[in-house]
Amino acid sequence: MAIREGKTFRYSNASIMSYASVVGKTESEGPYGDEFDEVIEDNKGGAETFEQAEGLFQQKALQRAMDKTALTADKMDLIFAGDLLNQCTGSSYGLKDFYIPFLGIFGACSTFAQGLLLAGAMVNAGYVDNAAAVTSSHFSSAERQFRFPLNYGGVRTPTAQWTATAAGAAIVAATQKPPFIRAATVGKIEDMGISDLNNMGAAMAGAAYDTILRHFRHMGTGVDSYDLIITGDLGQVGSDMLYELFKRDGIDIEKRHKDCGLLLYDREKQDVHAGGSGCGCSAAMMCGHFLKHVENGDLKRILYAATGALMSPTMVQQGGNIPGISHAVEICYK
Repeated sequence: MAIREGKTFRYSNASIMSYASVVGKTESEGPYGDEFDEVIEDNKGGAETFEQAEGLFQQKALQRAMDKTALTADKMDLIFAGDLLNQCTGSSYGLKDFYIPFLGIFGACSTFAQGLLLAGAMVNAGYVDNAAAVTSSHFSSAERQFRFPLNYGGVRTPTAQWTATAAGAAIVAATQKPPFIRAATVGKIEDMGISDLNNMGAAMAGAAYDTILRHFRHMGTGVDSYDLIITGDLGQVGSDMLYELFKRDGIDIEKRHKDCGLLLYDREKQDVHAGGSGCGCSAAMMCGHFLKHVENGDLKRILYAATGALMSPTMVQQGGNIPGISHAVEICYK
């Protein structure tokens, strides 16, 4: 069977006009804690359940992104949003009161990149004037769905990652101000043979490698073409695997690579084991830290390759592997 190479989309008229991040208490205690737009000290935020709280995080992130522009909900054309919960619960319940046309998406921890890719495509094609990409994750809601009840007290393995309690929102429009979305490559599903729910970095590394390499090939670029190549969220295990995969091709990606799962927390002071994960991890780091450095020109060209473990509790309980995915979005100052 012939395997299609896939395409990299080029954008000429898509700009991230506004962005915002909301994080929980643990995330605010990490190295970038003072860069996020809002910190919710109580991870429930006044809600009755963790799932309701996750919706609140998305709601606050989108509202703050809109507040930074002249846009109100009645002037928004479209939302792409997703999260880790069944039926995208955090997104649909959190954003329902905005009454904005809504498309729910799922890419696990790659969801924010997937949202930017789709929002940029819709705006660039002229189908809409603006579109938002929104996503979130919550430690407690994710643990309850994918691993153990919180009161079980299960011991986490060294390869485990800490699901971020965070949300990010970005509004894409055809404005003439940076950051600009210039290109994007859709990921392919990669099965690395990993079935351990506590080893997601290893499950996602192959997908990141394939997507980044295809993006390089299609764009005629390489590692040195970018100020940074940002993944989210491979953690330590997945990042080390990514370096090894590229080294087989004689490529040193480590010198330009940053992983949001290794940035969000202080791994020496915070008990997050192999690093952070969750849809909100890279979304918060992009909207809280990286995008503003592209906007002001400190970073001229970055490649954001978010990664997702497409795991289903049912399939894993049946002994199935965890497929990985990675979508890449090229974001530039010019």
